[in-house]
Amino acid sequence: MKKLVEKVFVTEGEPEFTFVQPPNFNEIFLDIRRAGKPVIIEGQSGTGKTTCVKKILVKLGSSLQAIYLTARSATDVGRIEAIVLSRPAGIFVIDDFHRLSEQLQIKLADLAKVAAESADGSNLPKLIIIGINQIGSDLIQLVPDVAKRIGIHRIHPGTEASIRDLIELGCNALNIKIVTPEIVFSESRGDYWLTQQLCQSICILNNVLETQDDAIELNFEIHGLRDKVVDRLKSAYGPAVKEFCRGRRFRPSNDPYYKLLKTVSQQESSIVDLNMLANSTPEVRGSINNIKDHRLPVLLESKPTCARHFYYNAETKSFAIEDPALFYFLKHLDWDYLRVACGFKETDKDYEYDFAISFAGENRDLARFIAEQLEILDAHVFYDEHFEANFLGKTWSEQFKKIFSTDSRLVICVLDKNHKEKIWPTFERECFQPRVAAEDVIPIFLDDTTFVGISSDLVGIKFKWNHSDPEWKDKVIDCVVLKIIDRLGQ
Repeated sequence: MKKLVEKVFVTEGEPEFTFVQPPNFNEIFLDIRRAGKPVIIEGQSGTGKTTCVKKILVKLGSSLQAIYLTARSATDVGRIEAIVLSRPAGIFVIDDFHRLSEQLQIKLADLAKVAAESADGSNLPKLIIIGINQIGSDLIQLVPDVAKRIGIHRIHPGTEASIRDLIELGCNALNIKIVTPEIVFSESRGDYWLTQQLCQSICILNNVLETQDDAIELNFEIHGLRDKVVDRLKSAYGPAVKEFCRGRRFRPSNDPYYKLLKTVSQQESSIVDLNMLANSTPEVRGSINNIKDHRLPVLLESKPTCARHFYYNAETKSFAIEDPALFYFLKHLDWDYLRVACGFKETDKDYEYDFAISFAGENRDLARFIAEQLEILDAHVFYDEHFEANFLGKTWSEQFKKIFSTDSRLVICVLDKNHKEKIWPTFERECFQPRVAAEDVIPIFLDDTTFVGISSDLVGIKFKWNHSDPEWKDKVIDCVVLKIIDRLGQ
């Protein structure tokens, strides 16, 4: 009976003809078969974690009837919460564990501990937890004494031998031969899903859509194959990638999300630590630091389309592109074309802050409010109180010199007689004064005090701040904040 190419080289669902067991398949099998024992399966995207678990459950047959739940489904999350509360007997596969809230993760870890300590676990749920790298160690940290009672297994990308086996299984089913399987392995780097996609595309390029009556050899050129795959993925991922890159509020200069995604696409792994990435790539360090603490998690919370494709843990600073197809698409994307399509200006400079605010202590409430409102409008602002922990053990003078002279795109200076008389504001003014000529300084004049190096005809914002005015915040938004954010977009 002839087999269809999409049923042999599978890009959606579970492979029937081309499943290759990982080296630790039998160890996973035993732990899943054992009643009550919690099991954790971890590994990067595309390694076949979920497929492996489902194949084991099928192999075990009617002896183990499992319920599959994923953190990507709001309905399933509700069912997971119910499991934690009622603790029903049964087998529950919980996929994308890392996407659950920390509170729910802790509750599941506690439940896993109770089940592991039970004699046979027959009256408690057996948990099979699946997620990206390090969920096993993370779970142990949540409940340290569960370590010896839980089965933790990591599935690694395929070896050249296992990828050759996958290709051979598919070729046998279709009565074909892919003449250079080593090139497929080099391109997929052991990713099982991508191997399936590449082989399916090779078949399509050679007009093979089902099992052949006579055996044939299939040739391909890697660049043409790559272009074919990327083109097929464009409609699925292009809109989400563009939406992520443009951030919460589009501005031609608001490109740190674009720079982050481009840098991640150049890494070996689709899972990166943003602190480490910032330290290892100084050319985009400012952009990564600009968004990793606050703006990135807010973006993913506010845009469900982005959250479906990108994962970020603000505490651990772990950023992940979980879909191997998306990671491949990004690796071979025309980033210059995307930058133009997004509407970004081309610039060689990279800034850690969109704004740095210089002010005297008497105007702290005003400066704090301006900073908070600009953050709401998706700008990263240096306001000293928000960054004190970042600079512990360092000298303020050195940090301020960098921030006000080079690390901020624009400087906001709240000027009055106090700014002129105080030591720290004067030091800050000395740092950013050379930038006045470059039009990088936005003065807010609270009174008529004059300053050396800041021309009296410099266009700024004249604002009479009255802290006792009950409407002062509304006036600041209308007269100050909205003008400043417009300036950033120019």
